Amino acid sequence: MTGNGRLWSPAWWCTRLALWLAGAEPVRLSVRHRASVRSMDALVIGGGNDISPEHFGGDLSDKVKSDPKRDLLEIECIRWALSHGVPLLGICRGAQLINVVLGGTLHQDIRHLRKRTSNRPGLLPTKRVRLDPDSLVAGVCGAGALRVNSLHHQAVRRPGTGLAVVGWDRDEIVQAVECAGERPVIGVQWHPEYLLYLPSQFALFRWLVRNAKKA
Repeated sequence: MTGNGRLWSPAWWCTRLALWLAGAEPVRLSVRHRASVRSMDALVIGGGNDISPEHFGGDLSDKVKSDPKRDLLEIECIRWALSHGVPLLGICRGAQLINVVLGGTLHQDIRHLRKRTSNRPGLLPTKRVRLDPDSLVAGVCGAGALRVNSLHHQAVRRPGTGLAVVGWDRDEIVQAVECAGERPVIGVQWHPEYLLYLPSQFALFRWLVRNAKKA
């Protein structure tokens, strides 16, 4: 799993637990935790800092909390996973970065787009997301609608090549994407690692591990 390089990283520890419970051996990968991505059977691109606008044609003058070194590391990881058919799960920032690597664009700040959902961040599943009933994500989660948490202010705007939008919140902001065809790639805008007590959320990690074993 990729993420920030801080010693105390709740997202890493929660995702580590999720992957372990799903039957995987988690490995941390960051600018401070170096590991060979080529030895991985699957990848989780985790949440965190904003993506630098230079990568998606955004406003370079806008103030963002970016991590340029992390951007470059994760872009390399995503490109490698896509080119080798390695199963890929993008969480929040991770979903956005998968989209950017595939040539898509982002809303740099969605706060002005929100009319029916709250801008207040939270770990609890307070936001409703509807899924395309025929999508891979709906099949994995076993539901056409989910209650999810929300910790983001950027989001997918235009999907990249080969990427389908399959989930939306009440403001029609993108909440889930997946690769068309048989490519094992899912991106979700929420944080399932904080919702492990919900079977529909833990199912995303089980899907990743199951596909890693097939690869």
